[in-house]
Formats: sequence, C-alpha cells, structure tokens
Amino acid sequence: MSATVTSPRPRLRPRVLRAGQVSFVLRPRVLLVGLLAVAVLLLAVLAHLMFAGRPLSLGDVLRGLATPAGTPPRLTLQVQEFRLPRTVAGALAGACLAVSGALTQNVARNPLATPEILGVTSGASLGAVSVLVLAGGGAGGLSGVAAALGLPLAAAAGAVLFGGTVFLLAFRRSQDLLDSNRMVLVGLGATAVATSLVTWMLTLGDVSNAAQALTWMSGSLNGRDWDAVIPVVAVALPLLLLSAMAGRWLLLGSFDDNTARSLGLPLRVTRPALLLLAVLLAAAGTVLAGPVAFVALVCPLAARHVTGAVVPPLGVTALLGAAFVVVADLVAGFLLPHALPVGVLTTVLGAPVLIALVLRSQRRTS
Repeated sequence: MSATVTSPRPRLRPRVLRAGQVSFVLRPRVLLVGLLAVAVLLLAVLAHLMFAGRPLSLGDVLRGLATPAGTPPRLTLQVQEFRLPRTVAGALAGACLAVSGALTQNVARNPLATPEILGVTSGASLGAVSVLVLAGGGAGGLSGVAAALGLPLAAAAGAVLFGGTVFLLAFRRSQDLLDSNRMVLVGLGATAVATSLVTWMLTLGDVSNAAQALTWMSGSLNGRDWDAVIPVVAVALPLLLLSAMAGRWLLLGSFDDNTARSLGLPLRVTRPALLLLAVLLAAAGTVLAGPVAFVALVCPLAARHVTGAVVPPLGVTALLGAAFVVVADLVAGFLLPHALPVGVLTTVLGAPVLIALVLRSQRRTS
C-alpha cells in the first residue's frame, strides 16, 4: 500500500504592499473595523438627522435629503438647511480632531500629547475669542467674505502660533530631535498662558459678546449653517487627504530616531510637516465645534485598540472621531432632559479614559 501524503492547506495571508524599505500589511481586521466604523457613522448621522429636533421618521429624512417630486418644501428646509449643516459640522470636527490627536501623539511619541495639552486648541480658542469679544461679534466688525473668514482665520492663526512656539521650544537643535517630555511641559505652559489671556479678554468685551464667547468655548454646534461650514470643509477635506497619505511616515515614526533615520525617514522634514498638519486640523475642528475636549485623546487610542495596529489607522481614527462627536451632540443636545454643549459630554466620557491611561502607565513603570 502506498501512503498518500497530503500537503497542508495553505493559510490565507494578508496582502503586502512594498513601499520603500517598509512593508505595509493590509490586515483583514483593520478592513473589517473600518467597514464597521463606516456603518456606525452612517447610523449616527441618520439618528442625528432624525432626532435633532422634532422627531422625523427615516422615510422623511431620506425624502428631505433626496427631494423627490412631491416633497414638502418645509421638510426639505428642515432637513437640508437646519439639521444637515449641524450634522456635517459635528462629523467633520470629530474627524479633524481625532486625526490631529493621532498625528500629535506620533510626533511627540507620547499618548498624552494631544492638541489640548500642547496648546494648539487653546491657541485657536484665543484667536476665536479675540474676534468674538474684541472685534464685536462673530463677524469681527467686518462684512462679506471677511466676515465669513474672520473667526476661522483668527482661530487658525492662534493654533499655528502656539503650536509652532511649542515645537520650536521643544526641539533640540544640537541633537536634531524632538524632546517629547519637554514638548508636553512647554505645551502645558502655553495652554496656561492662552487660558489666562482668554479669561482677561472676556472681561474686556460687553456682556453679550462675552456670553457668546463662553458658549463657543464650551464646545457647541448650535447655530451652525452652511455659511459657517462650507469654508471650513473646503480647508479640512484636503488636510484629511494629506494626512491619509502620511501612513508610511507614521509607521516609521513609531520607531526610535536612529532606526527611523536608517530606514530613510527624514525626521527634520516629516516631524514639522506632521505637526503642521495636526495644528491645522485641530484649528479646523475647533472652528467648527469649539474646543471639544478629549476627542483627540480617546479616538486614536480606541482605533489602535480595536484594530491591534502599531499606530492608529488614520481612516478608522477619523471615522470613530466623527461618530463620537455626532452621537455626543445628539445625546447632549436633544436626548437629555436639559440640553448641554457637546464639549461637556465629551469631557465627561473622556476624563475616565485619561485617568485610566495614566494609572496604566504608572503600573507599567512600577
């Protein structure tokens, strides 16, 4: 009798793409989580459109979006002009802040180095509040195009100023590296300075402008319309696309500096570029929704945890951030007995994550 030898069944391997000297593996788990995140975001958007105000049925929402023949103009106006801008603003703000947090954590090599801690969000708040309070309202005493761009430009200028200052003070030119510990400490100092200046400015403006600024600083999506959303969308979408192309930089940047250089990563170019992207994304998210806290901290950590990746996949991170802010705005603004700003709820949900992260790092150190 002759024995029949059967070869073992070949195992399915993920597809590998060669890019430079590093192999990027398209893991099925990452793709599956990404598809689930897309489904969660779609459900969150539909729920927001249905319940952000007087409840509408799913059919009414779809008719209001598609506007087939015979759709009541009142339904179209309610869905497309009153609810959809707020939903888009929340989703885009969450995506921008989450991706900004992932980039900042990679540059600083510290999971706590978010735009809030590094002074970027506080700098954007300082620029926006200066327009709201000192220049007399959201238009800043201007009109036309300047009125629509006054607050976003001021917020972006404040974010770039404080983010660039923190980077320059934390960068050691003698060793050509970025000290992550110094970056966090300098960022905390910059945050304190910006917060103090904001408090001082609130005492200079009149009561109505100060109240408007305080509402904006709590992180709120109230009153968002297409005039405020479209200019930021035109800036934020290209920034998100640019950040999506930086996956190789993020993966190489997860190594130590010597290893990253040996693999061909020009740290003197990539780190300032990534930090600039993070600053601009944080500014865009802050302009749309105000300084919504903990989105930049929680979403990259959640994306890395659910995918098991070395660095958080930016696509999954953006989807989780968008869904997080949309759901938080729906719950805080419409489902609770008393309406709250979205930033209050994200803080309540994100603070325990921060405490757990600090305690976990202390246990690892001990």
